[in-house]
Amino acid sequence: MTLVDRITQDLTTSMKARDAARTSTLRMAKAALKNREIDKKAPLDEAEAAKVLRGLVRQREESAQQYAKASRPELAERERAEIAILEAYLPAEVADEEVAAAVDEAIRETGAVSPKDMGRVMKAALARLAAGGKAVDGKRVNEAVRRRLGAQSP
Repeated sequence: MTLVDRITQDLTTSMKARDAARTSTLRMAKAALKNREIDKKAPLDEAEAAKVLRGLVRQREESAQQYAKASRPELAERERAEIAILEAYLPAEVADEEVAAAVDEAIRETGAVSPKDMGRVMKAALARLAAGGKAVDGKRVNEAVRRRLGAQSP
């Protein structure tokens, strides 16, 4: 069963159970997936669907941080609840050791020596992880590359 099918099936189940929070989150996810499918003009594959969901999770994380800064803990908590629902549909993230190994291999492969080479290393590391079928957040890879090449965070 595809990711989109699972979300559709779980949406129906949550509607029958009258679980308002889960229903609204799954409706939002389904709408985002459908919009991406329309933009692409073709059905989404699993990797593309997971990428859309990761984007939604990232948006929710940023919103939760903003709500926390604005002293709105109830809204921040609602965003975190949505994150938990969405993350249940995402494949497990790559371990930090695997990210570090991919970055090290990419550095050797590209011959990178300074922070100026960061773009090439990022591209190679992300390609290496994607080729292994692993889901990874680009932000984590970016941080690992910065640590390894000695670049300062912005």
